[in-house]
Amino acid sequence: MLTHRAGVACGIVLAFAFTPLAAAETTAQAMPETMGMLRDAIAFQSVQGKGQVPAFARYLAQKLESAGFTKSDIEITPFGETATLAVRYRGSDATLKPILISGHMDVVAANPKDWERDPFKLVEENGYLYGRGVADMKSGIVTLVETFMRFKREGFTPKRGMILVFSGDEETGMLSTRELAKRYPDAEFLLNDDGGGGTLDASGKPVVYEIQAAEKTYADFLLTVTSPGGHSSEPDAKENAINRLARALDRIAGYEFPVQHNDITLASLKAMGSHETGPLAAAMTAFAANPDDAKAAAVISADPAYVGQLRTTCIATQLDGGHAPNALPQRATANINCRIFPGTDVAAVETALHKVVADSTVAITVQPPPPAPTPASPLRPDVVEAVAAAIRARYPNVQVVPAMAAYATDSVRFRAVGIPSYGVAPEFAKANDMFAHGLNEKLPASEIPAALDYWYSLLTRLSK
Repeated sequence: MLTHRAGVACGIVLAFAFTPLAAAETTAQAMPETMGMLRDAIAFQSVQGKGQVPAFARYLAQKLESAGFTKSDIEITPFGETATLAVRYRGSDATLKPILISGHMDVVAANPKDWERDPFKLVEENGYLYGRGVADMKSGIVTLVETFMRFKREGFTPKRGMILVFSGDEETGMLSTRELAKRYPDAEFLLNDDGGGGTLDASGKPVVYEIQAAEKTYADFLLTVTSPGGHSSEPDAKENAINRLARALDRIAGYEFPVQHNDITLASLKAMGSHETGPLAAAMTAFAANPDDAKAAAVISADPAYVGQLRTTCIATQLDGGHAPNALPQRATANINCRIFPGTDVAAVETALHKVVADSTVAITVQPPPPAPTPASPLRPDVVEAVAAAIRARYPNVQVVPAMAAYATDSVRFRAVGIPSYGVAPEFAKANDMFAHGLNEKLPASEIPAALDYWYSLLTRLSK
């Protein structure tokens, strides 16, 4: 679930020079093959219900085999209608724990009737690439596979082994991700191509690069109201299931969870305050200096891009009720999606919702899959330094900072089993400019060669 939005930052300033391997290939030489794979990748309608993820996994496996990977190094595991793909790149020191590199092969559904272009055909216009998944995250899948293929063709032997771990349902239940996380408990750490990333200002100048080291807990709660029903000509407004549900939703909409902070979020707001302008920038700086500043918290909370950095958020996302236009409803339900601040129990949020609704006839239940609350990953110097070096090879002066995501990625499942995980997507983009999950999803075409350079640098450094 890629997004270029507000992050959590600590002002880490690092500078490293990178000397590339004596490569048999250059990025320019790799681009035709990469773009061909990306065109094919976009054409796979790997959305829920289509059953095309396994075919996409087999396509990627064939490409890897053509570059020299053996069948024993490639594992496709069916998982219902979807599948996982794992690719092992063996290191010279078998005693070292491997590095996992993750991504997801599935994408959000796209209705061709709503798009300006065919969502399942890669189109390049005016410096952008268009297509479902081009940003989230088939470009990441393809550039990672291409990097592994380049390494194999060059005869590169890392000291520490690496394993690509691609899930097949990140955009829905993350059930395949859960199984992948269980399969590699001995991993040293995980690098996720989904999460983190760089932000450009309106003029295209790089502002900051974020390493995603923490995520909020994702949880869905179902509100259910029932009533006997009856003929609509004999209404009882107070007992009407839809009316009671509406009152509950109105109370939730008006409630704000308490302001919270940690060392990462305070440092983040301090750093982001130096890049924003106007009242928001002043509020970020003030809150970072004094988390008890209620006025600053109110200003930050009023901005949808940043409210998730200060508190747990819960919002209605789905609604259903009634069974006939001329009958009183017997049942009404609504889904409440919550993004829970690290350190807050899911049960505590459920209790808070009950108190806010203040109606014992409204049932509130946690929906599957079970939420996976996880702590922040420690900021490993080797990871931070290697990421900074790879980013600064492109943008020498950009600030590299750790971040907390308000959205959910596969990393949460790996953190849940004790594997430190870092969202380190290479792309830079203007805020809200890629339309991931939305109509006419796009990515600056410049980010494809940049991603190839980035992953080549990063994986070389960390696997030595």
